[in-house]
Amino acid sequence: MTGVLLAATPADCTVNNSHIFGGCGYPAPGLQNFNFTPIFTIGSWGFTKPELIAIICALLVIAFFWAAFRKPKLIPGRTQSLGEMAILAVRDQIMRPSMGKKGDKYLAYMSAMFFWILLCNLMELIPFFQFPAMARIGFVWPLVGIMLVVYWYVGFKTKGFIGYFKSWIPSGVPGFILVILIPVEILKYTIVQPFTLGIRLFANMFAGHLLLTIFMLATWYMMSFSIGLLFAAGSLFMVFFVFLLELLVDVLQAFIFTTLISTYIADSLEHGH
Repeated sequence: MTGVLLAATPADCTVNNSHIFGGCGYPAPGLQNFNFTPIFTIGSWGFTKPELIAIICALLVIAFFWAAFRKPKLIPGRTQSLGEMAILAVRDQIMRPSMGKKGDKYLAYMSAMFFWILLCNLMELIPFFQFPAMARIGFVWPLVGIMLVVYWYVGFKTKGFIGYFKSWIPSGVPGFILVILIPVEILKYTIVQPFTLGIRLFANMFAGHLLLTIFMLATWYMMSFSIGLLFAAGSLFMVFFVFLLELLVDVLQAFIFTTLISTYIADSLEHGH
């Protein structure tokens, strides 16, 4: 089937000139939509659009909170009030439910993590940028690595080196069950938790961006002064629908990622399993 489609497609067909009745096949999006030509290179390293997006989002988070709290006032202005609302939202909706007040010392880390991920996600909906940095897994694994360092450090500090690893295994479990339970718990803390934490964020952003790209390209492909215009209208409706869906997913994924980190740190803070 692929060979037939390739043979029927003119050699000069591109994404820009492919239309339903123009003799060109549908320019299906794929992994090529997640690879970018470097903006500039230094040796073998190329600086690409996702890296630019990540840096811009980091600078926006730093600039906003610096502007909000560089000169805090007893009666806050608009920017400080907005900054306080943002910080309190992370504290009360993400951290306090799992860690309580003893987790407040991690508020700066969690707030920076949440808003940076949120902005990186929302970039896929903004013209010119139109790409979520978290759809490149290379941005996700460092976040997971930082979480593991914090998570284990808190566990060692709270329970001691031996006590932390002992807390992985529930107390009062019969010996014959421990033969199965110990490997399962080791896999849970060392592989399953970090892997699922990273893959969840990456996969949702990857799939959402791919879905949005599919309907945007389909709208362009079927746009013509013929029956294709009706199909294009239906695809355009799906673009708006997926756009709104992605807006919700972008917020939810930032929330879920930071909520899970809060839960993991809370587990390290607790002395019991």
